[in-house]
Amino acid sequence: MEKVDRTVADPVIGRLLDGRYRVGPRIARGGMATVYEATDQRLDRVCALKIMHNGLGDDDDFAMRFVREARAAARLSHPNVVGVYDQGDDDGTLFLAMEYVPGRTLRDLVRSDAPLPPARALALLDPLLSALAAAHAAGMIHRDVKPENVLLGDDGGVKVADFGLARAVSAETQHTTGGVLIGTVSYLAPELVVDGTADARCDVYAAGVVLYELLTGRKPHEGESPINVAWKHVHEDVPPPSDLVPGLPPYVDALVARATARDRELRPADARVLLHQVRRVRAALDHGIVDDPELTADLTPTVVVPHDPWDDIDYIREDPPTILTTAQAAGRGEDTSVIDRQPVPLSASRAGASRPVPPPRRTKRGPILLAVVLVLAVLAGLAGWWFGAGRYETTPGVINMTRAAAEEKVHAAGLGFEVTGSSYSETVPVGYVVSTDPGGGDRILRDGTVEALVSKGPERHDVPAVRGMTLDQAQDALQRSRLVYGHATYRFDARVAKGVVLASSPKAGTALKRGAAVDLVVSRGPRPIEIRDFTGKDADVAQGWFDKRGFEVDRSEENSDTVAAGRVISQTPHDGNGFKGDTVRLVVSKGPVLVEVPKVVGMGTQDAVSTLQGAGFQVDTQQADLYVGLQYVVRQSPGAGEKAPRGSTITIQIV
Repeated sequence: MEKVDRTVADPVIGRLLDGRYRVGPRIARGGMATVYEATDQRLDRVCALKIMHNGLGDDDDFAMRFVREARAAARLSHPNVVGVYDQGDDDGTLFLAMEYVPGRTLRDLVRSDAPLPPARALALLDPLLSALAAAHAAGMIHRDVKPENVLLGDDGGVKVADFGLARAVSAETQHTTGGVLIGTVSYLAPELVVDGTADARCDVYAAGVVLYELLTGRKPHEGESPINVAWKHVHEDVPPPSDLVPGLPPYVDALVARATARDRELRPADARVLLHQVRRVRAALDHGIVDDPELTADLTPTVVVPHDPWDDIDYIREDPPTILTTAQAAGRGEDTSVIDRQPVPLSASRAGASRPVPPPRRTKRGPILLAVVLVLAVLAGLAGWWFGAGRYETTPGVINMTRAAAEEKVHAAGLGFEVTGSSYSETVPVGYVVSTDPGGGDRILRDGTVEALVSKGPERHDVPAVRGMTLDQAQDALQRSRLVYGHATYRFDARVAKGVVLASSPKAGTALKRGAAVDLVVSRGPRPIEIRDFTGKDADVAQGWFDKRGFEVDRSEENSDTVAAGRVISQTPHDGNGFKGDTVRLVVSKGPVLVEVPKVVGMGTQDAVSTLQGAGFQVDTQQADLYVGLQYVVRQSPGAGEKAPRGSTITIQIV
């Protein structure tokens, strides 16, 4: 799948599929389907909707296979596999509803960060192989392993996508359907190109190519066309990554070579076996081992070519040889057993056929030579026996015996015994022999010494205390403790900052096997609180609402000609989400500004109006009951000296 422009118009966006899934923006687009972000309105959750391209739903065979494979993928439950929730057909539109993983793909990381250090590359390959191993154990193969189908979640998790086009494998169904070659050409195993056969080792090959790309930042085979690339997969080995990145340990090159062997019989049988080899290499890297010849030899694919006896013959001649008599040979200074390979002319041979050949003379040299040959053969046999098996003993088997018992048994066989170290074992008790060199039943020189390792018991590592660490720090701590990160669960916490680890499962101090997964609980920070807008509402009610939810209220007052006293003039912020401890500012009205009313009784009408308007009031002029036309003010309301809101109306009566 490739990323797409999420802004381009698409008629699918906005549709409601199966009466349930509201299609949102596009996420990615591939050769057979497009992936959209969608909302499952029934369960109110975000999911990824993979919608097959138009026309595929009209193919009944494809539709049936799509349903079968969707069901098979839904049965695959693993922390590193994108979950399949649902499958449907909306009037010919085939779709899969899958887990939505926010983040980026491994392709994005390759583009931005590759080449990666080998430790980091293998750490990314580990969860990919874990997912494939689960699929292979369930009888499924992926067939399209590539960086685009490996999702790196924002929570640090790694998940493999696109198992919806994987296929359940049986003894009868190990070929692609209808001759269609499914997969991306840069990651196709040679046998898929040659005859279309597919098994778990195809995924192993693709994973090896992904590892090469992580280590070098480039694909191993490139060409002008897909056919050219496919040809190289069949006819050319994947080159060692160290050709592009000098300094890589030889066992890393050997690991890539083993996974990408063109002969699938030389590859690991499935992802579980490759995962075991990857973890051996990771352990060597963790211990700072630059070169491990034994590990390199174990990983290097070895082709055993059977001996062809014809290879020992320089040439074959069909011409008849000339057999010399004893006398003729003696005359030439040669032994009587010599056969001349020079061809005899046809005329000479015919001529010779008409003359009898005299019988060879008997000599005493023959028996003497025979006796010498027999003596030499006996001596050679004795020498061969001595240098082959005669000087060797068979190493006695002492595995799972106490050190004392093993030493006694080895000494009884006439051999020396030395304990050279110890190693962990899940099956051999502490202090008992866990392995020997040579191993039981192997050959050892007479008077040789058997070197033994005694068991330290099961390898266990305590879960580190990761509470209070960031997620990255916690993952580093788990790696240092020889454990692996499982997955993260997020929850709100008012006292712990977002992204900080709250707890681990199992808890700190629990002893686990090497490589066991530890899940983490990570804080999402304080729970957000939706802020209500109290503008124009009673300020005391607003104060109580914010106090109850833990907000700090910064309250101030000011006059307002439009908002009644005691009500909120403005609020900051007035919407959105906030958190406990955040500050909300309320501006509360004191009502309008009050102005002292000037005395205008006894003034002329015009002077009274000018005086009141100058003080900021409106004026309402009325005639008194005994109006005589003098135009003098005889009464005012409110009265002189009283206070009234600025802009309010003062009523005056004139006579």
